[in-house]
Amino acid sequence: MNDAGARRQDHPLKAGFRWLLIPNRKLPPPVNPALLKHAEERAMNAQNRVADRITMFSGSMLFVYLHMLWFGLWIGLGVEKYPFGLLTMIVSLEAIFLSTFVMISQNRADAKRQVIADQQWKTVQEEDQQNEELLDLSRQILELTKEVRALTAHHRQQSGSAVGNPAEPS
Repeated sequence: MNDAGARRQDHPLKAGFRWLLIPNRKLPPPVNPALLKHAEERAMNAQNRVADRITMFSGSMLFVYLHMLWFGLWIGLGVEKYPFGLLTMIVSLEAIFLSTFVMISQNRADAKRQVIADQQWKTVQEEDQQNEELLDLSRQILELTKEVRALTAHHRQQSGSAVGNPAEPS
Protein backbone atom coordinates (compact mmCIF):
# COMPACT_ATOMS: atom_id res chain seq x y z
CA MET A 1 0.00 0.00 0.00
CA ASN A 2 1.34 3.47 -0.84
CA ASP A 3 1.84 6.28 1.67
CA ALA A 4 -1.28 8.19 0.63
CA GLY A 5 -3.47 5.13 1.22
CA ALA A 6 -1.87 4.56 4.61
CA ARG A 7 -2.49 8.17 5.60
CA ARG A 8 -6.15 7.88 4.64
CA GLN A 9 -6.50 4.82 6.82
CA ASP A 10 -4.70 6.55 9.71
CA HIS A 11 -7.09 9.51 9.61
CA PRO A 12 -10.60 8.32 8.70
CA LEU A 13 -12.23 11.45 10.12
CA LYS A 14 -10.08 13.70 7.98
CA ALA A 15 -11.40 12.07 4.82
CA GLY A 16 -14.90 11.99 6.29
CA PHE A 17 -14.97 15.74 6.95
CA ARG A 18 -13.32 16.72 3.68
CA TRP A 19 -16.75 17.07 2.04
CA LEU A 20 -17.61 19.71 4.64
CA LEU A 21 -14.72 21.94 3.68
CA ILE A 22 -14.40 21.65 -0.07
CA PRO A 23 -17.43 22.38 -2.24
CA ASN A 24 -17.48 19.68 -4.89
CA ARG A 25 -19.97 20.81 -7.49
CA LYS A 26 -18.04 19.86 -10.58
CA LEU A 27 -20.56 18.77 -13.12
CA PRO A 28 -19.55 16.69 -16.10
CA PRO A 29 -19.11 18.70 -19.27
CA PRO A 30 -22.24 18.99 -21.37
CA VAL A 31 -22.67 16.49 -24.18
CA ASN A 32 -25.02 18.69 -26.18
CA PRO A 33 -22.84 20.46 -28.80
CA ALA A 34 -24.86 23.67 -28.49
CA LEU A 35 -24.38 23.72 -24.70
CA LEU A 36 -20.69 22.95 -25.11
CA LYS A 37 -20.30 25.95 -27.41
CA HIS A 38 -22.33 28.09 -25.00
CA ALA A 39 -20.12 27.04 -22.05
CA GLU A 40 -16.96 27.84 -24.01
CA GLU A 41 -18.28 31.28 -24.95
CA ARG A 42 -19.30 31.92 -21.35
CA ALA A 43 -15.89 30.86 -20.02
CA MET A 44 -14.19 33.47 -22.21
CA ASN A 45 -15.64 36.30 -20.11
CA ALA A 46 -13.84 36.88 -16.79
CA GLN A 47 -16.97 38.36 -15.19
CA ASN A 48 -18.90 35.18 -15.94
CA ARG A 49 -16.16 33.02 -14.44
CA VAL A 50 -16.10 35.13 -11.26
CA ALA A 51 -19.90 35.07 -10.97
CA ASP A 52 -19.91 31.29 -11.49
CA ARG A 53 -17.31 30.78 -8.75
CA ILE A 54 -19.13 33.02 -6.28
CA THR A 55 -22.45 31.30 -7.04
CA MET A 56 -20.83 27.89 -6.64
CA PHE A 57 -19.28 28.86 -3.29
CA SER A 58 -22.35 30.65 -1.90
CA GLY A 59 -24.49 27.63 -2.76
CA SER A 60 -22.28 25.25 -0.80
CA MET A 61 -22.46 23.90 2.73
CA LEU A 62 -19.01 25.39 3.39
CA PHE A 63 -20.62 28.82 3.00
CA VAL A 64 -23.27 27.89 5.57
CA TYR A 65 -20.70 26.50 8.04
CA LEU A 66 -18.49 29.58 7.72
CA HIS A 67 -21.44 31.84 8.44
CA MET A 68 -22.50 29.77 11.41
CA LEU A 69 -18.96 30.03 12.78
CA TRP A 70 -18.74 33.75 11.98
CA PHE A 71 -22.08 34.61 13.62
CA GLY A 72 -21.35 32.38 16.61
CA LEU A 73 -17.97 34.00 17.19
CA TRP A 74 -19.32 37.51 16.60
CA ILE A 75 -22.01 37.04 19.22
CA GLY A 76 -20.02 34.77 21.54
CA LEU A 77 -16.93 36.98 21.68
CA GLY A 78 -19.06 40.09 22.13
CA VAL A 79 -17.66 41.97 19.13
CA GLU A 80 -20.62 44.31 19.54
CA LYS A 81 -23.57 44.55 21.87
CA TYR A 82 -27.15 43.57 21.16
CA PRO A 83 -28.96 44.40 18.77
CA PHE A 84 -25.82 43.80 16.62
CA GLY A 85 -26.23 46.78 14.27
CA LEU A 86 -22.94 46.30 12.40
CA LEU A 87 -23.50 42.56 11.96
CA THR A 88 -27.02 43.26 10.70
CA MET A 89 -25.70 45.80 8.19
CA ILE A 90 -22.98 43.41 6.97
CA VAL A 91 -25.44 40.56 6.59
CA SER A 92 -27.90 42.84 4.76
CA LEU A 93 -25.22 43.94 2.30
CA GLU A 94 -24.19 40.32 1.80
CA ALA A 95 -27.82 39.39 1.14
CA ILE A 96 -28.07 42.10 -1.51
CA PHE A 97 -25.00 40.81 -3.30
CA LEU A 98 -26.02 37.16 -2.96
CA SER A 99 -29.47 37.87 -4.38
CA THR A 100 -27.75 39.52 -7.34
CA PHE A 101 -25.63 36.41 -7.86
CA VAL A 102 -28.75 34.24 -7.64
CA MET A 103 -30.28 36.33 -10.43
CA ILE A 104 -27.07 36.00 -12.46
CA SER A 105 -27.25 32.25 -11.96
CA GLN A 106 -30.90 32.22 -13.07
CA ASN A 107 -29.99 34.25 -16.15
CA ARG A 108 -27.26 31.74 -16.94
CA ALA A 109 -29.75 28.87 -16.58
CA ASP A 110 -32.23 30.74 -18.80
CA ALA A 111 -29.52 31.22 -21.43
CA LYS A 112 -28.78 27.48 -21.35
CA ARG A 113 -32.46 26.67 -21.70
CA GLN A 114 -32.69 29.07 -24.64
CA VAL A 115 -29.71 27.42 -26.34
CA ILE A 116 -31.35 24.01 -25.94
CA ALA A 117 -34.73 25.32 -27.11
CA ASP A 118 -33.17 26.93 -30.18
CA GLN A 119 -31.37 23.73 -31.06
CA GLN A 120 -34.53 21.67 -30.56
CA TRP A 121 -36.51 24.07 -32.75
CA LYS A 122 -33.88 23.79 -35.48
CA THR A 123 -34.06 19.99 -35.21
CA VAL A 124 -37.87 20.08 -35.42
CA GLN A 125 -37.67 22.27 -38.51
CA GLU A 126 -35.18 19.88 -40.15
CA GLU A 127 -37.37 16.89 -39.25
CA ASP A 128 -40.42 18.68 -40.64
CA GLN A 129 -38.60 19.27 -43.92
CA GLN A 130 -37.53 15.62 -44.02
CA ASN A 131 -41.11 14.53 -43.34
CA GLU A 132 -42.35 16.71 -46.20
CA GLU A 133 -39.75 15.14 -48.50
CA LEU A 134 -40.80 11.66 -47.37
CA LEU A 135 -44.47 12.47 -47.95
CA ASP A 136 -43.62 13.76 -51.43
CA LEU A 137 -41.69 10.56 -52.17
CA SER A 138 -44.63 8.50 -50.86
CA ARG A 139 -47.00 10.38 -53.17
CA GLN A 140 -44.66 9.76 -56.11
CA ILE A 141 -44.50 6.05 -55.24
CA LEU A 142 -48.30 5.94 -54.99
CA GLU A 143 -48.67 7.58 -58.43
CA LEU A 144 -46.12 5.19 -59.95
CA THR A 145 -47.90 2.23 -58.37
CA LYS A 146 -51.22 3.40 -59.84
CA GLU A 147 -49.59 3.80 -63.26
CA VAL A 148 -48.02 0.33 -63.08
CA ARG A 149 -51.39 -1.19 -62.13
CA ALA A 150 -53.16 0.65 -64.94
CA LEU A 151 -50.54 -0.47 -67.47
CA THR A 152 -50.70 -4.03 -66.17
CA ALA A 153 -54.49 -4.05 -66.41
CA HIS A 154 -54.34 -2.56 -69.91
CA HIS A 155 -51.72 -5.11 -70.97
CA ARG A 156 -53.83 -7.96 -69.56
CA GLN A 157 -56.87 -6.71 -71.45
CA GLN A 158 -54.93 -6.56 -74.71
CA SER A 159 -53.34 -9.95 -74.24
CA GLY A 160 -56.67 -11.43 -73.10
CA SER A 161 -58.50 -10.15 -76.20
CA ALA A 162 -55.73 -11.50 -78.43
CA VAL A 163 -55.92 -14.94 -76.81
CA GLY A 164 -59.73 -14.90 -76.76
CA ASN A 165 -60.07 -14.16 -80.55
CA PRO A 166 -58.73 -17.13 -82.62
CA ALA A 167 -59.43 -15.40 -85.97
CA GLU A 168 -56.56 -13.03 -85.50
CA PRO A 169 -53.05 -14.35 -86.05
CA SER A 170 -50.81 -14.22 -83.05
